[in-house]
Amino acid sequence: MLLNDQVAVITGGAGRNGLGHATARAMAAQGARVVILDLERADPAAAAADLGPDHLGLVADVTDKASCEAAVQAVLARFGRIDVLVNNAGITQPVKTLEITGADYDRILDVSLRGTLYMSQATLPAMKRQQSGSIICISSVSAQRGGGIFGGPHYSAAKAGVLGLARAMAREFGGDGIRVNCLTPGLIETDITAGKLSDERKAEINATIPLARLGRPSDIAGACVFLASELSAYCTGVTLDVNGGMLIH
Repeated sequence: MLLNDQVAVITGGAGRNGLGHATARAMAAQGARVVILDLERADPAAAAADLGPDHLGLVADVTDKASCEAAVQAVLARFGRIDVLVNNAGITQPVKTLEITGADYDRILDVSLRGTLYMSQATLPAMKRQQSGSIICISSVSAQRGGGIFGGPHYSAAKAGVLGLARAMAREFGGDGIRVNCLTPGLIETDITAGKLSDERKAEINATIPLARLGRPSDIAGACVFLASELSAYCTGVTLDVNGGMLIH
């Protein structure tokens, strides 16, 4: 198995129909011991229990540095190491530029961008001690094309920031055997999109995608497994597009 005996931490992973939980399932299937981090209302312990008894769910708020550090210490106390971090937690808001308030801006950037920084900061010392590790940051095609269907400009800015942060960390920590890469999903069918697109609108979107369909959470999960595993051992600072060809550049 590709991730046998590795410990993988996934933020925002409790939502059963989301990218994080799909990634958790895929990594568990490849032999990883998975830790799901999420807010209390999302019940990460129950989400981890779905995967089996060898996995762990912890309440953590990625916008709170102390919460991130406490979660990492709990993981190390249980498993002794962290091999993979998936910075998946993120939120969106479909508003236009002139409608964005300061509170909107802070809320969206705090989860996607500050959360990526805080969780990486909490995890990197353990990876440095091991002289190995893979950090996977979930960005978005919205960062590349300057907007999406469900995210406003501040969401695009947050996800573009994730790309820059990941590349800078890749340069800084490559000598420690730590790889840092990004995924840029296209439009994926999750709870965020459920019920918000008519059949006609889906058909219009599909017509612009070379693979002629919206993405599935499993599409992102497979790419995460690749970036976590030794199959991508010589990849760092990479932005891997997983969008069905929506953005060919």
